Amino acid sequence: MYRQYPNFYPAYDDYIYSNWHSYIPTTQGNDFRQQTISGQATWTEGGQLTKCGIPWSTNQYMTAAVGTNSPYECGQTLKIHNPATGRDIMVTVVDEVPGYSKNQINLHRRAFQTLGINPQQGVANVEITPTNGTSQQKWGEYLLKITQTAYPSYQVTEYQLTDETQVSPEKNKETYQFRLQANQERMTVQGTVIYNSETDRIISIYIQET
Repeated sequence: MYRQYPNFYPAYDDYIYSNWHSYIPTTQGNDFRQQTISGQATWTEGGQLTKCGIPWSTNQYMTAAVGTNSPYECGQTLKIHNPATGRDIMVTVVDEVPGYSKNQINLHRRAFQTLGINPQQGVANVEITPTNGTSQQKWGEYLLKITQTAYPSYQVTEYQLTDETQVSPEKNKETYQFRLQANQERMTVQGTVIYNSETDRIISIYIQET
């Protein structure tokens, strides 16, 4: 449930980032689930209740709501890029906004400001990229949540799969690299998960700074 900001684009409810980013070129195709799209972001203060049952405070308020008919799902992580500032954030979908189109997103105010946008602006052009459009990245999403919890003062601005190995017939290992930033400080963290490929049960997980 939302609290509408009264002066700007209808909406239901500080960190400095580098220009390091790697995103898929914008496409005008219909496959929104796996493609980067050009869109618009508004902002909200959020509310106590959400359609997804996920608090707006998740991931240090790096959260967002999407349209009711959006292809993006509850709990999904989206990468939001601001072409005007070169800044990136990764947000979790926690709610829905009636009437929003597929290329509109409603960010929590903290996320909106993290992109380098003054809330007085109200609306900003952004690029939206889903980061879990393939099953291959399922464990990347899992490690992302662990990394965000382990480094609460940092924001994850990028992650990518760097290695995938079959350890044995029933064991797989996946390694991901995460870029983190807080103010002017940047770091890279590597996360690795070993899991049973038949049962999807986790065998071991570890993260380390690199």
